[in-house]
Amino acid sequence: MEVRLDTTLEHLLERAPSAHASRVLATVVATAGSTYRKPGARMLLMADGSYLGLLSGGCLESDLQIHAREVLESGAARAVEYDTRGPDDILFGVGAGCEGTMRVLLEPAGPMSPAEAALAAAGRAARLGESTSLIMVHNSARLRLGTYRDEQELPPEERSHAFVQRLAPPPHLLICGAAPDARAVVSTARALGWRVSVVDHRPAYVDAARFAGAELHIASPKNLRTEIDLTRCHAVVVMSHHLPSDEAYLRELAEAGVPAYVGLLGPKARRSRLAQELGPRMEDLSGRIRGPVGLDIGATTPEGIALAIVAQIHAWLAGRAYSEAVLS
Repeated sequence: MEVRLDTTLEHLLERAPSAHASRVLATVVATAGSTYRKPGARMLLMADGSYLGLLSGGCLESDLQIHAREVLESGAARAVEYDTRGPDDILFGVGAGCEGTMRVLLEPAGPMSPAEAALAAAGRAARLGESTSLIMVHNSARLRLGTYRDEQELPPEERSHAFVQRLAPPPHLLICGAAPDARAVVSTARALGWRVSVVDHRPAYVDAARFAGAELHIASPKNLRTEIDLTRCHAVVVMSHHLPSDEAYLRELAEAGVPAYVGLLGPKARRSRLAQELGPRMEDLSGRIRGPVGLDIGATTPEGIALAIVAQIHAWLAGRAYSEAVLS
């Protein structure tokens, strides 16, 4: 199942101040050599001089603000290029030393703008766990420069250059159990722009105030497969602190066959006891289950444990070998 770890789009949609009617969307549309961000990275530059996101380590943003003001004044999009390949690079008074080039498209992105509509449409698809695309036209003799939705039909234009970005869904993490320490896992995953679902059979635990931004479900562990579409989840962490519930969750996950990452909170002795209770069903989790879940970073606090858990999932999604502490 495809997944997108660069959640710049989600950050912009969720954190952009609604009070800023005038703003400019800056999108990296081409790079060569070593650059801080790659094509598809975005940031918003506000009319008051503030900005959200980064396209460099801070060395380009002041110049981008100058171009953004000109875009706001003219109402017309433009593309700018930066070259930091020279050995004596003193870009804007800072020796960046990045040894690369970057082309950035800047366009108005206030209310009712084509850019705002295109990003909003992509955001809706992401929240549904669907893939979509955005088209950034950054050089054309006739077409309007800017961001287009994938369903928009563009007329053929031989002298146009565009960057087409395919956007897979962001990671969808399912947490089985809404005990107090689940809150730290939710906040850590949400800080990365991930979609998070939390399920628990205890209504008092499923409190929206404790799990900001998460999708909450009250359901019996035995009904996990009917309550949650597990085919749309990239990873699950079982952490209810209730042995019969964890057994039921694992049984449901074993029968479902998805997702491919199943994390189990708790010590090895608890995992062994659950394996005994599951019996032959444990074989259906072979190659998928990781328990104790998380990278060994010496974590002792809920926040540290959450970091270890989310870091292992992130590494697994990125295909890093050190995340493969799989238990059969």
